[in-house]
Amino acid sequence: MGIISDIKTVKRKDPAARNALEIILTSNGMHAVWSYRVSHVLWKLKLKLLARILSGVTRFFTGVEIHPAAQIGKNFMIDHGNGIVIGETTVIGNDVLLYHQVTLGGTGNTTGKKRHPTICDGVMIAAGAKILGDIKIGSKAKIGANAVVLKDVPSSSTAVGMPARVILNEKVTEEDCSLARKDI
Repeated sequence: MGIISDIKTVKRKDPAARNALEIILTSNGMHAVWSYRVSHVLWKLKLKLLARILSGVTRFFTGVEIHPAAQIGKNFMIDHGNGIVIGETTVIGNDVLLYHQVTLGGTGNTTGKKRHPTICDGVMIAAGAKILGDIKIGSKAKIGANAVVLKDVPSSSTAVGMPARVILNEKVTEEDCSLARKDI
C-alpha cells in the first residue's frame, strides 16, 4: 500500500497518465488518498481532531472528502477526483476505482452503527453515482454513471438508473466480499 504501488495503479487504470512524475504532481485523487492514509493513522491513534483538520484541508485543496475513519484497501484509485464523498463507516476493498462526483454516503444520523456502504474488491463506480446506506456492492460489480444505489448489488453485476437496478448479472461460483468493519 505504498506510493510506488499507488503510482502503478494509476498508470494501469488511467490511460492519460504518462509517467510517475506527472502522477505525483498532478493527480488530485492520488493526493487525497495519500492524505487520507495519514489522517486515518491519526484517527487510529485517537488524534481525531487533528485527523479531521487534515481531512478538511485535503478537501479544500483536492475537492475530495474522505472521512478519516473510513477503511480503504490497496490499489484504490480516484480518477478526476472532484466531488468525491466517502463517509465515516465506509469500507472499501482492494482495486476499487471511483470517478468524479461519487458519494458513498449514509442514511440517517445515528451513531455507533454502520451506516455507509461496503464496496468489495475490483468494483468500478462511474461518475456521479450515489451509493447510500449500509449496503454491499459485490466484487467486480460496476455501477453506472449517476446511478442511485439503495440496495445490495451482487458480484460481477452492473447496476444503472435511479433507483439503480441490476441489468447484467454474471454467474459467480463463490461468495465474495469478506470485508468486515473492524471498528466503529
